[in-house]
Amino acid sequence: MNEDGVVRIWTEVARESKGESVTLAHVCAAAVTLVGVNGVGVTVRVGSSAWATMHATDETASTLEELQVTVGQGPCVDAFSDGGPVLAADLTAREYQLRWPAFAPGALGAGARAIFAVPLQLGAIRWGAMDLYRSVPGGLDPDRLADALAFAECVNILLLDGAGDSAEPTRQQTDRTAHQAEVHQATGMLVVQLGVSAETAFARLRGYAYAHDRKLGDVARDVVARRLRFDTESPDGGGPP
Repeated sequence: MNEDGVVRIWTEVARESKGESVTLAHVCAAAVTLVGVNGVGVTVRVGSSAWATMHATDETASTLEELQVTVGQGPCVDAFSDGGPVLAADLTAREYQLRWPAFAPGALGAGARAIFAVPLQLGAIRWGAMDLYRSVPGGLDPDRLADALAFAECVNILLLDGAGDSAEPTRQQTDRTAHQAEVHQATGMLVVQLGVSAETAFARLRGYAYAHDRKLGDVARDVVARRLRFDTESPDGGGPP
Protein backbone atom coordinates (compact mmCIF):
# COMPACT_ATOMS: atom_id res chain seq x y z
CA MET A 1 0.00 0.00 0.00
CA ASN A 2 1.31 3.46 -0.89
CA GLU A 3 1.82 6.26 1.60
CA ASP A 4 -1.51 7.91 0.74
CA GLY A 5 -3.31 4.66 1.52
CA VAL A 6 -1.60 4.31 4.89
CA VAL A 7 -2.49 7.90 5.77
CA ARG A 8 -6.12 7.25 4.78
CA ILE A 9 -6.28 4.15 7.00
CA TRP A 10 -4.84 5.87 10.06
CA THR A 11 -6.94 8.99 9.47
CA GLU A 12 -10.09 6.87 9.70
CA VAL A 13 -8.77 5.13 12.83
CA ALA A 14 -8.05 8.53 14.39
CA ARG A 15 -11.56 9.70 13.52
CA GLU A 16 -13.02 6.68 15.31
CA SER A 17 -10.83 7.19 18.38
CA LYS A 18 -11.90 10.85 18.79
CA GLY A 19 -8.62 11.76 20.43
CA GLU A 20 -8.54 8.79 22.82
CA SER A 21 -5.83 6.14 22.87
CA VAL A 22 -6.37 3.88 19.86
CA THR A 23 -7.80 0.44 20.65
CA LEU A 24 -8.90 -2.61 18.67
CA ALA A 25 -12.45 -1.28 18.83
CA HIS A 26 -11.40 1.85 16.93
CA VAL A 27 -9.41 -0.09 14.32
CA CYS A 28 -12.23 -2.57 13.73
CA ALA A 29 -14.84 0.19 13.47
CA ALA A 30 -12.67 1.98 10.92
CA ALA A 31 -12.29 -1.27 8.97
CA VAL A 32 -16.07 -1.65 8.78
CA THR A 33 -16.28 1.77 7.16
CA LEU A 34 -13.37 1.65 4.71
CA VAL A 35 -13.50 -2.01 3.67
CA GLY A 36 -17.27 -1.86 3.30
CA VAL A 37 -18.34 -4.73 5.54
CA ASN A 38 -20.95 -5.19 8.24
CA GLY A 39 -18.68 -6.33 11.04
CA VAL A 40 -15.19 -7.36 12.10
CA GLY A 41 -13.78 -9.81 14.64
CA VAL A 42 -10.25 -10.45 15.90
CA THR A 43 -9.26 -13.82 17.35
CA VAL A 44 -5.79 -14.88 18.51
CA ARG A 45 -4.17 -18.17 19.45
CA VAL A 46 -3.56 -18.64 23.17
CA GLY A 47 -1.10 -21.39 24.01
CA SER A 48 -0.92 -24.52 21.89
CA SER A 49 -4.62 -25.16 21.36
CA ALA A 50 -6.94 -22.47 22.73
CA TRP A 51 -8.25 -19.34 21.03
CA ALA A 52 -9.42 -16.02 22.43
CA THR A 53 -11.60 -13.40 20.75
CA MET A 54 -10.02 -10.02 21.39
CA HIS A 55 -12.77 -7.90 19.84
CA ALA A 56 -15.96 -8.17 17.80
CA THR A 57 -17.85 -5.17 16.47
CA ASP A 58 -21.31 -6.71 16.85
CA GLU A 59 -23.21 -9.81 17.91
CA THR A 60 -22.91 -11.48 14.51
CA ALA A 61 -19.14 -10.96 14.43
CA SER A 62 -18.91 -12.37 17.95
CA THR A 63 -20.97 -15.41 16.96
CA LEU A 64 -18.78 -16.04 13.91
CA GLU A 65 -15.61 -15.94 16.01
CA GLU A 66 -16.98 -18.28 18.66
CA LEU A 67 -18.43 -20.64 16.04
CA GLN A 68 -15.02 -21.09 14.42
CA VAL A 69 -13.40 -21.76 17.79
CA THR A 70 -16.13 -24.27 18.63
CA VAL A 71 -16.11 -26.28 15.38
CA GLY A 72 -12.40 -25.82 14.62
CA GLN A 73 -12.94 -24.72 11.04
CA GLY A 74 -13.64 -21.59 9.03
CA PRO A 75 -11.78 -18.76 7.29
CA CYS A 76 -10.07 -17.56 10.47
CA VAL A 77 -8.67 -21.04 11.13
CA ASP A 78 -7.52 -21.40 7.52
CA ALA A 79 -5.96 -17.93 7.38
CA PHE A 80 -4.03 -18.74 10.55
CA SER A 81 -2.92 -22.14 9.25
CA ASP A 82 -2.03 -21.07 5.70
CA GLY A 83 -0.69 -17.57 6.36
CA GLY A 84 -2.70 -15.87 3.61
CA PRO A 85 -6.08 -14.21 3.05
CA VAL A 86 -9.16 -16.43 2.81
CA LEU A 87 -11.95 -14.83 0.78
CA ALA A 88 -15.40 -16.42 0.72
CA ALA A 89 -17.66 -14.24 -1.43
CA ASP A 90 -20.78 -16.39 -0.95
CA LEU A 91 -21.09 -18.94 1.85
CA THR A 92 -23.98 -20.65 0.06
CA ALA A 93 -21.57 -21.77 -2.68
CA ARG A 94 -20.90 -25.51 -2.77
CA GLU A 95 -17.16 -24.86 -2.44
CA TYR A 96 -17.56 -23.38 1.05
CA GLN A 97 -20.30 -25.76 2.14
CA LEU A 98 -17.88 -28.63 1.46
CA ARG A 99 -14.83 -26.84 2.84
CA TRP A 100 -16.51 -25.83 6.12
CA PRO A 101 -19.46 -28.23 6.61
CA ALA A 102 -19.93 -27.25 10.25
CA PHE A 103 -19.08 -23.55 10.00
CA ALA A 104 -20.80 -22.42 6.79
CA PRO A 105 -24.41 -23.29 7.77
CA GLY A 106 -23.94 -21.74 11.20
CA ALA A 107 -22.44 -18.58 9.74
CA LEU A 108 -25.36 -18.23 7.34
CA GLY A 109 -27.75 -18.73 10.22
CA ALA A 110 -25.98 -15.97 12.13
CA GLY A 111 -26.54 -13.54 9.27
CA ALA A 112 -23.25 -13.67 7.35
CA ARG A 113 -23.31 -14.26 3.61
CA ALA A 114 -19.69 -13.40 2.76
CA ILE A 115 -16.64 -13.53 5.01
CA PHE A 116 -13.01 -12.60 4.55
CA ALA A 117 -10.12 -13.49 6.86
CA VAL A 118 -6.58 -12.12 6.93
CA PRO A 119 -3.83 -13.52 9.15
CA LEU A 120 -2.21 -11.59 11.97
CA GLN A 121 1.49 -12.24 11.68
CA LEU A 122 4.99 -10.87 11.80
CA GLY A 123 7.18 -12.61 9.25
CA ALA A 124 6.68 -16.34 9.67
CA ILE A 125 5.18 -15.97 13.15
CA ARG A 126 1.37 -16.00 13.21
CA TRP A 127 -0.81 -15.42 16.26
CA GLY A 128 -4.35 -15.05 14.94
CA ALA A 129 -6.63 -13.66 12.27
CA MET A 130 -9.04 -10.83 11.57
CA ASP A 131 -12.43 -11.71 10.09
CA LEU A 132 -14.62 -9.30 8.14
CA TYR A 133 -18.17 -10.28 7.19
CA ARG A 134 -20.98 -9.01 4.98
CA SER A 135 -24.67 -9.78 5.18
CA VAL A 136 -24.86 -9.88 1.37
CA PRO A 137 -22.75 -11.89 -1.11
CA GLY A 138 -19.88 -10.27 -2.96
CA GLY A 139 -16.11 -10.32 -3.08
CA LEU A 140 -13.43 -7.79 -2.17
CA ASP A 141 -11.85 -5.85 -4.99
CA PRO A 142 -8.05 -5.41 -4.86
CA ASP A 143 -8.27 -1.99 -3.20
CA ARG A 144 -10.58 -3.22 -0.43
CA LEU A 145 -8.39 -6.29 0.12
CA ALA A 146 -5.38 -4.00 0.43
CA ASP A 147 -7.31 -1.99 3.02
CA ALA A 148 -8.18 -5.16 4.96
CA LEU A 149 -4.51 -6.19 5.01
CA ALA A 150 -3.54 -2.70 6.18
CA PHE A 151 -6.05 -2.87 9.04
CA ALA A 152 -4.59 -6.25 10.02
CA GLU A 153 -1.23 -4.50 10.30
CA CYS A 154 -2.86 -1.91 12.58
CA VAL A 155 -4.13 -4.76 14.76
CA ASN A 156 -0.63 -6.27 14.80
CA ILE A 157 0.80 -3.00 16.05
CA LEU A 158 -1.75 -2.75 18.86
CA LEU A 159 -1.25 -6.36 19.95
CA LEU A 160 2.53 -6.01 19.91
CA ASP A 161 2.27 -2.79 21.90
CA GLY A 162 -0.09 -4.45 24.36
CA ALA A 163 -2.72 -1.77 23.77
CA GLY A 164 -5.53 -4.10 22.76
CA ASP A 165 -8.89 -2.88 23.97
CA SER A 166 -7.59 -1.11 27.08
CA ALA A 167 -9.84 1.86 26.45
CA GLU A 168 -13.02 -0.13 25.92
CA PRO A 169 -15.87 0.32 28.39
CA THR A 170 -15.17 -1.61 31.58
CA ARG A 171 -18.25 -3.83 31.25
CA GLN A 172 -17.29 -5.05 27.76
CA GLN A 173 -13.70 -5.64 28.80
CA THR A 174 -14.77 -7.51 31.95
CA ASP A 175 -17.30 -9.66 30.08
CA ARG A 176 -14.74 -10.75 27.49
CA THR A 177 -12.05 -11.45 30.10
CA ALA A 178 -14.50 -13.45 32.21
CA HIS A 179 -15.56 -15.49 29.17
CA GLN A 180 -11.97 -16.39 28.31
CA ALA A 181 -11.17 -17.18 31.95
CA GLU A 182 -14.15 -19.56 32.16
CA VAL A 183 -13.04 -21.44 29.04
CA HIS A 184 -9.52 -21.82 30.42
CA GLN A 185 -10.81 -22.82 33.87
CA ALA A 186 -13.22 -25.36 32.39
CA THR A 187 -10.40 -26.82 30.30
CA GLY A 188 -8.31 -27.21 33.44
CA MET A 189 -11.17 -28.93 35.25
CA LEU A 190 -11.53 -31.41 32.38
CA VAL A 191 -7.80 -32.15 32.54
CA VAL A 192 -8.39 -33.33 36.11
CA GLN A 193 -11.71 -35.07 35.45
CA LEU A 194 -10.54 -36.99 32.39
CA GLY A 195 -6.82 -37.31 33.08
CA VAL A 196 -5.94 -35.94 29.64
CA SER A 197 -3.78 -33.16 28.22
CA ALA A 198 -5.02 -29.57 28.05
CA GLU A 199 -5.25 -29.83 24.26
CA THR A 200 -7.45 -32.94 24.48
CA ALA A 201 -9.56 -31.39 27.23
CA PHE A 202 -10.20 -28.28 25.12
CA ALA A 203 -11.12 -30.49 22.15
CA ARG A 204 -13.64 -32.37 24.31
CA LEU A 205 -15.14 -29.10 25.56
CA ARG A 206 -15.39 -27.78 22.02
CA GLY A 207 -16.84 -31.05 20.73
CA TYR A 208 -19.55 -31.07 23.39
CA ALA A 209 -20.53 -27.49 22.52
CA TYR A 210 -20.79 -28.35 18.84
CA ALA A 211 -22.67 -31.62 19.38
CA HIS A 212 -25.25 -29.88 21.57
CA ASP A 213 -25.50 -26.71 19.45
CA ARG A 214 -24.37 -24.49 22.33
CA LYS A 215 -21.90 -21.65 22.66
CA LEU A 216 -18.50 -22.66 23.94
CA GLY A 217 -18.64 -20.02 26.68
CA ASP A 218 -22.00 -21.31 27.94
CA VAL A 219 -20.71 -24.88 28.18
CA ALA A 220 -17.57 -23.68 29.96
CA ARG A 221 -19.71 -21.73 32.43
CA ASP A 222 -21.71 -24.88 33.25
CA VAL A 223 -18.53 -26.89 33.79
CA VAL A 224 -17.08 -24.25 36.11
CA ALA A 225 -20.37 -24.06 38.05
CA ARG A 226 -20.36 -27.89 38.25
CA ARG A 227 -23.70 -28.11 36.48
CA LEU A 228 -21.99 -30.20 33.82
CA ARG A 229 -19.43 -32.92 34.40
CA PHE A 230 -17.54 -34.83 31.75
CA ASP A 231 -16.58 -38.46 32.20
CA THR A 232 -14.92 -41.10 30.09
CA GLU A 233 -18.08 -43.21 29.88
CA SER A 234 -20.20 -40.57 28.18
CA PRO A 235 -20.29 -41.24 24.41
CA ASP A 236 -20.71 -37.60 23.40
CA GLY A 237 -17.85 -36.22 25.46
CA GLY A 238 -19.53 -35.67 28.79
CA GLY A 239 -22.52 -34.31 30.56
CA PRO A 240 -25.11 -35.44 33.00
CA PRO A 241 -27.23 -38.51 32.23
